Amino acid sequence: MKNIFVGNLDFGASEESLRSLFESYGTVERVNLVTDRDTGRSRGFAFVEMTDSGEADRAIAGLNGSSLGGRALRIDEARPRLDRGGTAREPRVSRW
Repeated sequence: MKNIFVGNLDFGASEESLRSLFESYGTVERVNLVTDRDTGRSRGFAFVEMTDSGEADRAIAGLNGSSLGGRALRIDEARPRLDRGGTAREPRVSRW
């Protein structure tokens, strides 16, 4: 399984359009279009998981710089998420 970062997305892009774009290179396991948690609007990037590493490498090479919705896509292998070591925020409590 390989996780692929897709950046510089048009804000109108959908999970379906990304899936069909990548499926021409192989089997797509999952598409995660990242959205703003407050507004629900796209943040302009996504992650695509492909089951076969070779197919994923061909998709990265073939699609990087290609156009979707009038924007040149930036496609690369996703880096692992860093553990920032923070703690969960505690709710503020009024002392008055």
